[in-house]
Amino acid sequence: MKTFESTVKNTEEKWEKLPQDVRNLLGKLQELPREYQAMLQPFAEDLVRGTQRRREIFSLIQESVAQLRLDMKYLIFDLEATRRERDACRKQD
Repeated sequence: MKTFESTVKNTEEKWEKLPQDVRNLLGKLQELPREYQAMLQPFAEDLVRGTQRRREIFSLIQESVAQLRLDMKYLIFDLEATRRERDACRKQD
C-alpha cells in the first residue's frame, strides 16, 4: 500500500494545478503522525483525483461551449445567406 507521502509525491507535477485550499489541506495532512496519514490517505487520494477529474470535465465543457458558439455563428451566417438568396429569387419573379 502506498504511503501518504508517496501520494503527495506522485501528484507533485500536478501540485501547482490543484486549488490552493486542496494544496493547503495536503500540506497539513503531511504534518500529521503517520498513523493518521494512513487513515486519511484514501480520502486525500480521492480528493486529488476528484479535483483533477472536475478540472478535466470543466475544460471539456469550455471547449464544447466554444465549439457550439462557433457552430452557431456559422449557422447564423448560413441562415442570413439563405434569406438573402430567397429574397433575391422573390425579386426576380
